[in-house]
Amino acid sequence: MATSKHSPGSEPFNWKRTWALAVAFAVHSFAFLLIAAPAAPPQAKEVKKDNIVQVEFIEPPPPPPPPPPPPPEPPRKPPPQIKELIKPPPTPPPPQPPPVEEQTAMSTPAPPPAPPAPPAPPSDIAPSEDVSYRQRNPPRYPPEAMRQQHQGTVVLLVLVGVDGSPKEVKVERSSGYRELDRAAMEAARNWRFNPGKHNGQPVEGYARIPVNFTLGQ
Repeated sequence: MATSKHSPGSEPFNWKRTWALAVAFAVHSFAFLLIAAPAAPPQAKEVKKDNIVQVEFIEPPPPPPPPPPPPPEPPRKPPPQIKELIKPPPTPPPPQPPPVEEQTAMSTPAPPPAPPAPPAPPSDIAPSEDVSYRQRNPPRYPPEAMRQQHQGTVVLLVLVGVDGSPKEVKVERSSGYRELDRAAMEAARNWRFNPGKHNGQPVEGYARIPVNFTLGQ
């Protein structure tokens, strides 16, 4: 028969139970300490600090320097000495010239009258345009030139007769448009001119007449 090492009636030593009891005791002790400890540590009393006021003494500013002394007065000049000027004696008046005998008109003959100036020779006058005729018979603006908005200036060379009528009309400088040149020549043939004069007599001569064509006229 097998025999046991333990005596009858005694239980064997259990390490597991011993460790379990020790752990439980430690947990309960830690929980008791947590309950017994205060929730927040007591705050240390604040030490009142004394309010120290520092006072600094500021020295007053130095007094301003005294004003500079006034400049010395310049020495006074002695008053000028007044010298009496000796007036020169008055000069005697000049002697009067001897009286001149007045000559009467009968004593001296009058000069002969100057001869009359010769008449001025008659100046030559170039022929010119009689503006009143242009105002009564203005040049007709061609409708085709008006539609195309053509503008320009025509310079005509007109041979003026002794009676003032145009004997020949031609274009000396064109306006650049044939219809404007033709209209200026047709109008000039109906105008009247002032004939030129040579030695006071009417003569034939050429006159330059500018004719303007503008859409605003």
